[in-house]
Parts: sequence; structure tokens; C-alpha cells
Amino acid sequence: MVELGTLEKGATATIVKIENESAEAKRLQEMGLLPGTGFKVVKVAPLGDPIELELRGYRLCLRRKETEGFLVEVNP
Repeated sequence: MVELGTLEKGATATIVKIENESAEAKRLQEMGLLPGTGFKVVKVAPLGDPIELELRGYRLCLRRKETEGFLVEVNP
């Protein structure tokens, strides 16, 4: 398992565990970032922040700080 924010462009993964209990993390869970959810990293900004994810039929841009505590399993 790795943190969501460490993935590179084109990677596909599934959220396995959420260790962050902040209000920000709860908001992201309400937006669909839940354990078992698959997603693809569509874009990564040149300096690595923000990253754009595609999940559940929509795209979501996140700062790396917002993804702390979201543990994922990279799909082959």
C-alpha cells in the first residue's frame, strides 16, 4: 500500500484504507473517495501539486496535502 499523493500520471489504483479523520478527509469521502473505490490519475501538475483523479464518472483535483492518510493499492 502507498499513499494516494505519491502516484504518478496514468496510474490506476483502489482505495484500501483511510487513516485521516480530518474534516477535509470526511469531505473527500462524501465526494466518493471511499475504501473500495477505483480511480485513475489523469494529470499531475509540473511541480507535483495538484493532481487530477478520475473516479465514479467525474474528475477531481486535489492537493497532495489533502490526500494524506488515503492508502491505496496500485492496480497492475
